[in-house]
Parts: sequence; C-alpha cells; structure tokens
Amino acid sequence: MKLSSLSFLLFLCLIHQCCLGEPLVWPDAGDMSTGGLSREGFPPGFVFGTATSAYQVEGAADKDGRGPSIWDVFIRKPGVVADNSTGEVSVDEYHRYKEDVDIMADMNMDAYRFSISWSRIFPEGVGRVNQKGVDYYNRLIDYLLERGVTPYANLYHYDLPEALEESYNGLLNRRVVDDFADYAEFCFKTFGDRVKNWMTFNEPRVVAALGYDNGIFAPGRCSAPFGNCTAGNSTTEPYIVAHNLILSHASAVKRYREKYQATQKGRIGILLDFVWYEPLTAAKADVRAAQRSRDFHVGWFLHPIVYGTYPRSMVRIVGDRLPKFTNEEVEMVKGSIDFVGINHYTTYYMYDQHIRKGTVMDYQMEWHAGFAFARDGKPIGPRAYSPGLYMVPWGIYKAVTCIKENYKNPTIILSENGMDYPGNVTLLASVHDTKRIDYYRSYLINLKKAIDDGANVVGYFAWSLLDNFEWLSGYTSRFGLVYVNYQTLKRYPKMSASWFRHLLQSKSN
Repeated sequence: MKLSSLSFLLFLCLIHQCCLGEPLVWPDAGDMSTGGLSREGFPPGFVFGTATSAYQVEGAADKDGRGPSIWDVFIRKPGVVADNSTGEVSVDEYHRYKEDVDIMADMNMDAYRFSISWSRIFPEGVGRVNQKGVDYYNRLIDYLLERGVTPYANLYHYDLPEALEESYNGLLNRRVVDDFADYAEFCFKTFGDRVKNWMTFNEPRVVAALGYDNGIFAPGRCSAPFGNCTAGNSTTEPYIVAHNLILSHASAVKRYREKYQATQKGRIGILLDFVWYEPLTAAKADVRAAQRSRDFHVGWFLHPIVYGTYPRSMVRIVGDRLPKFTNEEVEMVKGSIDFVGINHYTTYYMYDQHIRKGTVMDYQMEWHAGFAFARDGKPIGPRAYSPGLYMVPWGIYKAVTCIKENYKNPTIILSENGMDYPGNVTLLASVHDTKRIDYYRSYLINLKKAIDDGANVVGYFAWSLLDNFEWLSGYTSRFGLVYVNYQTLKRYPKMSASWFRHLLQSKSN
C-alpha cells in the first residue's frame, strides 16, 4: 500500500517511539475539522470524559487477592470468546494506571468513568475485605485528582463475584440486594470523600437479557430453544434478575442518600443502554412495535425508577411472570436517581412481528418486533466493524429527546458512545482512524442539537479510552482512542485522540 507523506511521517514517528521508548506521539488529526464544535458550544460545566470497565482493562485478575468474577469462569468455556482470549492481563491498567491517566490529562479530558471490581474489594462478595484492592482504587482516585481528572465510579460492570453465584445463584436471589448495598456502602464510606459521581450498574438490561435469556453473557443461563445453556429459564429468569437489579440499585441509592450524600455532597445514578428504535414504515403496527421495543429496552428500568411501575406494554404482555414491587419497594425505587447515564451507539429499524399463539416466549420474542438494518434497499448507516453497529448520528438526537420527553427531562450523562475497528489491523491503520473521527463529530453535533432543544445533558463519555478486552469479541475489536499493542502493552494515541485533544482546548475551532 502506498502511504501518503503524512502517513509515512506518522509511521516513522510511531516506529521511533516504539523502538526508542520515547514519550507519546500525538498524531496530527490533519484537516479533520470539529464541524463547528467547541467546548464553549456546550453548557457551562459540561463534562467530557472517557470510559472503561474493570474486567476489560485492569488485568491482574488473579493478583493481589482479587477473587474471581462470573466472567472469569464463563470465558473458560471454549468458543465463548471470539479468539478464546481472557481478561487475565487485558491491557494491565492495574499496573499502568498512571500512564493512562496521563494520557487522559494530555487529551484535555475532564473525567474518567471507571468501574470498581466487586471481587477485588470483597473476594467472596461479602465479609472479608481485600485491602490490596482497596489500595489500588485509592491510588487510582488520588492520581486522577492529582492530574485534574474527575473520577466517575461505577460499582458494577457485568462482574458479579463468582462466590455469590455459587452460594445462592447470584442475581436470581433476593439476597443479592442487601449484599450489593453493603458493597456499595463500603465504597461510599471508603472513597466518597473524593468520588462525587457514583453509578450503581452499567447496562442492567444487558446483564438480564444476555446473561439469562440467550445465555451469551455470564453466567450463561437460558432455556431451549433460546440458547445453548446447561441451566436456566428464558421465560422467567430475565425478569427476576432485572427486578433484583432495580432493587439493588435503589437500596444502594437509599443508603447513599441517608448516610453519605449530605456530607460528601455527591450524586448517584445508573447507566442504561439505549439503542434508538425507529419504525420501519409509517404503519401504525410498526410505530407501536418500535415503542414496545423502547419499553422493553430502556423502559424496563427507567420506567420503574421514574414512575414506580413497569411499562404498561410489559405488564400486559409478560403478565404474572413480571415481578411486582411492594408499596415499600415502590417508595424506594421511584426517584432513585440524581442522573441517568445513557449508553448509545446505534439505531435500528423495527417492524411489527406476529408471534403464533401458543409459542413459548422469551424476553426478546415478547417485544413482538423484528429488526431491520435497511429500508428500501438503503442501509440505515455505514457499518463499523461489529456486525450490529451502524453509524446513525441522528439516532442519538432521538434517543436523548425520547428520554427528555417521556421521563420528565432528567439530568442525563451520555455515558458511552463510540465505534470499533477490527482487532487485527496494523498499528498505522489503527492510528489513522478518520472514520472514528467522523463518527464522534457527527454524533456530538446531534447531541448538541438535542441539548439546544432542551435536553438536560451534562456530560459525554467516549468509549473507550483504550483498545481492550471487548467481552465476546475478545481482542478482535478495537474501540479505543488509544491503540494498545497487546504483546508489549505499549500505548499509542490515535488520530481520534488528537481530535478530542484539539476539540477540548478552551478556544473555538
């Protein structure tokens, strides 16, 4: 392949950096404009940050007293992960956190959204505290603050301690509500003097649906014909798990508000994934199918948190299999957020799908909706590397506006947004990520439009800071603003990192 002069110079710089171990090279973003975006164009105090999760970046999975999580066990099954890889080392942020924080600071990022590994703090999920794990998070938080990067701490990102799964079936058991609240309270008490932004769960819908409906995420439970699992019940377990997750969230929030918030002066919320679902046609049946999909997706969690009840479409369709909140639980759940995090990546068309009466149903089938990725032969948008990730910037405007209009315009943090390249691309090809810059620019333009139209969005976090372990994709998918050589663990900022660095300077572009 013939390289442009810019690419060749970049290549020489990267090789020079790699061979001689010199400081990071920030590649020139060239003529990739900000499209009129600037810090000043967003509301005062608007926060820009990057995000990761513990299992995806920390590594040191069996070091310094950390106990196994359900993902440590799940990925031992052959074929679960695309390249049969694990998070045992990942990108070793456990030992390299200062380097990563320095990169964030040099990128002009305001904040870092990281997750705390429950089993690094409590190896058995409850009881004995692992002080070395506590020390690590203290070091990370202190160094973030030293470099002027605000910590945003997420308490749970898919990684339940395996000990609780073995002891009482984990999230299927109501015992997890108190155990999670105890763990959360320990974190509030230990880190809350410095951490002022807390999140209870990341994407609880993914936990319930992928872990207990089709079984493709830990702990891998489902029933035939919905997946290939050795145990589970796809018609009931997703709803039980989701109910326990909502109660766990609300219980932790209750403890924070009653015992810590007044003195620590922080805030607490939850992170929900939200694909925008657009009707395939203007037909009423498709419009209703798209709305049902939103109800079963984001409404499953946000509707109880805002209104104290599940969406009416879920109550009607799921019936007695949908757990009910007691009056006391409604009191605890309703209003249990100071903000809501929305993880948004893509948009799909939805159409009405009739299910034959008498069919055994699972969570996904109960949407009574089908997915489409093109209309009249035209794709909904260009595709990233991941099969289901289409670049549809107008979807972020509609998703955020939907939250504003249907859920009392809560304080919103756009807590994840990004796109991936293949994992096996060369260093040069990965660093030259102009398609990613196009993605971020177009999505941020549409996010700003939603803010200008009244959505109360106060922050934006790019996924992800680093190329890392991407769950089922392993290391075959790269979402990072920073390229990681998985053999040497050397970091290389990409052009997209330089683009953010330029955007976040305190001047108009």
